[in-house]
Amino acid sequence: MKRVITYGSFDLLHYGHIDLLRRAKAMGDYLIVALSTDEFSASKGKRAYFSYEQRKAMLEAVRYVDMVVPEQTWGQKSRDVDEYGIDVFVIGDDWIGTFDEQLEGRCEIAYLPRTPEIGSAQMRPCDEGREVVQEALAQ
Repeated sequence: MKRVITYGSFDLLHYGHIDLLRRAKAMGDYLIVALSTDEFSASKGKRAYFSYEQRKAMLEAVRYVDMVVPEQTWGQKSRDVDEYGIDVFVIGDDWIGTFDEQLEGRCEIAYLPRTPEIGSAQMRPCDEGREVVQEALAQ
């Protein structure tokens, strides 16, 4: 069985995420998603809209995903490759070269192009607007 792993926050799940998961799954038989925990996201200066458990439940409902595990540190990727017997490491092409040295010779590394017309960053202004409305209502 060919095992594939990918990493991310997958907050505000959208069709770009689904497309990444579909393409990752097509590279093997079993897809593991290492999902950033709330604590790890905070350490990167990010605040997730949905909690880890909510994001995990959404990913588990996606037909391409076979298993969701926590991503807690930057350095766990090598350990995950060994622990889960990973054959293919998949991540967005905005990370090209970042993990080559760490994973070279351990598994295949695939950098997939992102879906250009959508991303969580474009969706964030909606979240900020929600906070403004909540603050106004609280006054």
